[in-house]
Amino acid sequence: MVKRLICIYILLLMAGCNNKEPKQPQEILALKEMNELVTVEYIVSKIIKANDNKTWYKFGDRKILMTCQATLKGGIDLSKIDETKVSINNKEISVVLPRATLLSINIKPEDIKVAYEEVGALRSGFSSQERDELASQAQMQIQSSADSLGVLRTAEANAGIFVSNFLRNLGYEKVTVKFDDSPFLPILN
Repeated sequence: MVKRLICIYILLLMAGCNNKEPKQPQEILALKEMNELVTVEYIVSKIIKANDNKTWYKFGDRKILMTCQATLKGGIDLSKIDETKVSINNKEISVVLPRATLLSINIKPEDIKVAYEEVGALRSGFSSQERDELASQAQMQIQSSADSLGVLRTAEANAGIFVSNFLRNLGYEKVTVKFDDSPFLPILN
């Protein structure tokens, strides 16, 4: 009789271990602790071309052609999720995530190279400060073109897949992931 009770107890424990119950919203908001979730990384090459031949009081040409590589990282800031963005109904969950943003742009100094420089005999070469200003302008141009490159759209798609899989692992069977005021379609799983 005792052996039967032990066997029934073990079977009940094993059945309970296989049944994944959805976690409470507080546990789902553990996503917030991840803060910035980088979901895409692009490496972009940029050509920087400059001259100052239009000044009337300087004699001779001065031209420069530089190249640089920038690493763009896009993703979402999960710390902006709050309880009003999470809706739970049994094993169904709907989450509204913040829009994807460009989290960082990094241009390493060793990735900035002068490909061509022409300086007239009566002119001085481009100073380090002028080269840094050109690189800064290139960084701003790259940043403004991030959306047209598809960085933000890809970041949102990847974030949706990540969060959907995360919630499925918590035991939810139907997961809907949307983004705040997103022009893109919601990701339904």
